[in-house]
Amino acid sequence: MEDLSASNQEAIKKDSLMDDAKRRNSRQRLKMTLTRSAEDATTAFVLKTKVHGLKHAFSPYKSKTQRLFWLLAIFVCLGLLFTWSWNRILYLLSYPAVTKIHMVWSHNMTFPAVTFCNQNLLRMSSLTKADLYHSGYWMDIIPPPDYQLDTTEMIGRLGHQLEDMLLDCRFRGENCTYKNFTPIYTRYGKCYTFNSGLDGNPLLTTLKGGTGNGLEIMLDIQQDEYLPVWGDTDETSYEAGIKVQIHSQDEPPFIDQLGFGVAPGFQTFVSCQQQLLQYLPPPWGDCRSEPMDSEYFSTYSITGCRIDCETRYLLENCNCRMVHMPGTSTVCTPEQYKDCADPALGKRTSGDNDYCVCETPCNMTRYGKELSMVKIPSKASAKYLAKKFNKTEQYIADNILVLDIFFEALNYEKIEQKKAYEVAGLLGDIGGQMGLFIGASVLTILEIFDYLYEVCCILLFRLILLGLLYLFRLIRLIVFIKLKIKYHKNHKTICLVTC
Repeated sequence: MEDLSASNQEAIKKDSLMDDAKRRNSRQRLKMTLTRSAEDATTAFVLKTKVHGLKHAFSPYKSKTQRLFWLLAIFVCLGLLFTWSWNRILYLLSYPAVTKIHMVWSHNMTFPAVTFCNQNLLRMSSLTKADLYHSGYWMDIIPPPDYQLDTTEMIGRLGHQLEDMLLDCRFRGENCTYKNFTPIYTRYGKCYTFNSGLDGNPLLTTLKGGTGNGLEIMLDIQQDEYLPVWGDTDETSYEAGIKVQIHSQDEPPFIDQLGFGVAPGFQTFVSCQQQLLQYLPPPWGDCRSEPMDSEYFSTYSITGCRIDCETRYLLENCNCRMVHMPGTSTVCTPEQYKDCADPALGKRTSGDNDYCVCETPCNMTRYGKELSMVKIPSKASAKYLAKKFNKTEQYIADNILVLDIFFEALNYEKIEQKKAYEVAGLLGDIGGQMGLFIGASVLTILEIFDYLYEVCCILLFRLILLGLLYLFRLIRLIVFIKLKIKYHKNHKTICLVTC
């Protein structure tokens, strides 16, 4: 029985050693096979790829010096490629923009809104005793009165009336009247706008360029009605004539700062050219693309923003608004004009400009102007005009002006801000540099990804097989241990029986 047990142990040990040797040999063969497959994939990729230089750098037919040269050339070209590509990426991230200007021809064009105001705020002959008290305090002449007056009614009643000022009106050669103008209030008081588009009136268009194809008006500025100047105040005006602003119907007039003057005794020709400006929002530009956050204006414009800002500023500081400001809040009395509104607005304008920052809209219409003038009346027409309007020749020379506004031609200038560099340009530049430095294209990149995919699959397959091999070895070891334990138990039982 002892000989039998010894022979069994030797047989088990021999079988175990043979199994271990077989496992080691199979593992080594598997590793060699998998390694050879990855090397084969790499060799095939290097010899067949379209990336210039790789086949020379790893060719077994080249000398070490040649392969080193090609390897160095590959790294230099890759460095140049990555440097240039990074430069293009940084350029894209800088959000560059360019401005393009071109002319656009049109068969007809919408005529702009034309707003004009007399330089004189109140007519002297229409002042009542109460008006004199309030206007006198307003101009810093007398103490404040002890009763209040409706400022809107006062300015509307005492301002120059268009039916008295307008002597002749023609648009595109056809007669027009004061009814074609819309009253509007500005810092100059009661003003008038032609082609405002308000109250449902259709916008007027013009079919030709040049004089006679726009608006031509003859006005009497009524200098005899100007208030006398008693001293220097904020409301003192030394000029005679009208203030004019040509603007889009989408923006309110800001005539006290953006208007130009027209003097009596001259015919003023204003040749206009429409300009459409289109800017880019951040990060390419600085324009504002969001709608205006205002209860007064629906369309955003710089002038609308400034008027809205000034209105809110006066409401916060004076609890009232000026006559020309929008809204339904209480209008400042003449005393509030003098004591609060005018000083506060002047302080805001000359002081902290950060209170109201009005950005440029992304789309806006502007009108370029060229002005020229001729003297009127001529000696030949002075008597005729004096007789026609029942005035003296001196009155005609001191009060009559003619304003002729027209398009230079039926075209407009379009100024566009465009993106100078986009993703498509970046891809094109990188593709060009890839072709220049390494002779690669998109298909070449796909070849590289295909090679990497194949190598990853081989390595993953290797890991899976090695894992299964180690698992199989573990299972064999567990089985061997169990058999050995069982053998020892049986051996002890036999010893107990025989002994």
